[in-house]
Amino acid sequence: MKKPGGAEKKKVRRSPGVASNGSNSTPPRKQGVKKDVFQLFAEKVRDHKGLVSRWAVLQETRVEYFRGKDFVAFVKNHSELKDILESDRDLEPEDIANTLLKKNLLVRCDRVVKTVRPGKKKLSSWPAHLEIYHDQAFSENDAFFAWTFVNKRPLWQTLLSFFWPVLTLAICLFPVYPHSVKLLILYSCAGLLLLILCLLFIRALIFGAIWVLFGKRVWFFPNILAEEATLQDLFQFWPQKDEGERPKWTARLFYAIVAVLVVLLLRHHAPDEAARARYQRRVSNIIDDVLEWSPRQALSGMMETVVNVTESNDNAPDGKSSSENVNFPDDLDEETIPKDEIGDVTGNVEDSDHQQSDL
Repeated sequence: MKKPGGAEKKKVRRSPGVASNGSNSTPPRKQGVKKDVFQLFAEKVRDHKGLVSRWAVLQETRVEYFRGKDFVAFVKNHSELKDILESDRDLEPEDIANTLLKKNLLVRCDRVVKTVRPGKKKLSSWPAHLEIYHDQAFSENDAFFAWTFVNKRPLWQTLLSFFWPVLTLAICLFPVYPHSVKLLILYSCAGLLLLILCLLFIRALIFGAIWVLFGKRVWFFPNILAEEATLQDLFQFWPQKDEGERPKWTARLFYAIVAVLVVLLLRHHAPDEAARARYQRRVSNIIDDVLEWSPRQALSGMMETVVNVTESNDNAPDGKSSSENVNFPDDLDEETIPKDEIGDVTGNVEDSDHQQSDL
């Protein structure tokens, strides 16, 4: 009687498990594979070009960040991205940002430098150094938010990571290139360097002229010397609005006089035609040495020095023996002049000297 009861109890205990397994159509592992909708939304927003973002240093780490007011304007202008949130698509931009903060997809930051620099009227709109803000809540007023997740690497970065080692190897193999390829690389690099230097010089010349004449700070290509800038920001042509105070006319006059004196000094100490030709000849000789050098010549030169050293070492005892053999009597008898002939020659020379003196 006890056995059937025990069996019934076992059946009763197993039945909930069987029912639960039968009700689940998908395994638990497949449920965990499903990605969070806010994670997908954050990735879409980060990859979208409509949201203006910059790069900065946060606790010795480069991060990509944006401003709170730009995020609100972006979500309102691109409401189709909210469809990714499914049931939460009706949330306001502030609520979406707070959810991203709670899920650690964003972190609120604050500028490190909170004082206005000398000569500026207000703080920078995009600070280069950030720190974590104590209150992790969304705000539009002077609030910055950095992405905390690692973004997917685009295809061009993958290709670039493969291209850099190949470029390094190609640079190391420069001496074995044909002469025409060396000339092409040399003139290309020299032309690119000359273009950069001319661009910086013209840029500084325009800035100095406008600053002295009108007191305005106008930098064309304002981000060309920036340490951290995107490729689009690096080649931005139009200057930004001048936010500094207008300089005094005395300072402008002083720097104008200094510039004129520097130009006159450089013109006075400029090299003449002969010196320029001499410098050009030296540079051309250096370039020719670089272009004509090859590992084959280096190896041949090393082999020649080795051969010369070995020959000198091998010929050293022979030289001693030959020098000793030169003084043998047998060899000297063939080439020496007899003493009688030497006496006759000296006598004839003395007679000729006396005749010339008598005349």
